[in-house]
Amino acid sequence: MHGLLTALKRGFKRWIGWRRLGVAASVFIIAFAITTLVRTLKHIDTGVILTALTEIPRANIGLAALCVVFAFCTLTFYDFFALRTIGKKHVPYRIAALSSFTSYSIGHNIGATVFTGGAIRFRIYSDYGLNAIDVAKICFLSGLTFWLGNIFVLSIGMVIHPDAASSMDQLPSSINRLIGIGGLASIAAYLVWLCMGEKRRELGQKGWKVALPSAPLTLVQILIGVVDLGFCATAMYLLMPANPPIDFMSLAVVFILATLIGFASHAPGSIGVFDVAMLLALPEFGREQLLATLLVFRILYFVIPFGLAISIMGTRELWMNVVEPWQERRRLAEACAQANLPKQVTPMERERSLRQASKR
Repeated sequence: MHGLLTALKRGFKRWIGWRRLGVAASVFIIAFAITTLVRTLKHIDTGVILTALTEIPRANIGLAALCVVFAFCTLTFYDFFALRTIGKKHVPYRIAALSSFTSYSIGHNIGATVFTGGAIRFRIYSDYGLNAIDVAKICFLSGLTFWLGNIFVLSIGMVIHPDAASSMDQLPSSINRLIGIGGLASIAAYLVWLCMGEKRRELGQKGWKVALPSAPLTLVQILIGVVDLGFCATAMYLLMPANPPIDFMSLAVVFILATLIGFASHAPGSIGVFDVAMLLALPEFGREQLLATLLVFRILYFVIPFGLAISIMGTRELWMNVVEPWQERRRLAEACAQANLPKQVTPMERERSLRQASKR
């Protein structure tokens, strides 16, 4: 039996591997989402969607936009927390905020966030002396903040409202409640493990080592993720149709599950995947009304931040690579002029001087 398991392990690593399995899973999720979305949208009336858009109260849209702003403000602490954890305290908050906002907004909309977000972070942090390993540590700790916050809120939601998760995973409520209890127990076990010594908190090998935050700091880390997620879920809740009524915690459970499925798909902006998950999990709402809600949420949370992030990064690159070098050259020229440095004598001026001397 042991020999069979060893052979299977070798065959898996050689012929499949975790990377290919992840790509296959992403392709499957995206294909399934697109197929389901096309089937769902077959009999959709666009006129009803436009009417539903006008029925969303303007005050609710404004409050949802404010929640999105607060969510992105909270998001800036992902990188700031990671920088302080790895000891890079010389990087100011404004740079951490710039990196968090642009890497998430651009990376999540383009897709393959691990690579695109990492590349943007490296471009920004390299100006402050951070190398690729430092950026990898920041990406790891920021991802840990995201997952800890999601697991904590989702687990509480599945314990309180297991039926909300059943509408998506099709599992009995009792099983979902057990999953929620297991999620909370795993976070508690993780905190206890962190308290068992600093050496246990070190992950990696010689070339790549990262020290996990202590248990008290991990509570701060979880809080950052929870607040970020809370603002996002509140924005969605404010945009939901008034009828039928739905409580906040039930919507938060559905919203988190849809977000995680979209995140796992690596689809640009989770487009199609997130939307299908929400439509399938909330069948009690009219499809046109729910699509109108999702459209407004996408504009507020994906489209506008993406446009801002692209503009900020473009302006930054233009300033650093065009404007600053031009200003430096101009500053040097003015300094040379003020110093009254002697000019080099040209051949024509030398010949003219010789002629004048011969006439004398």
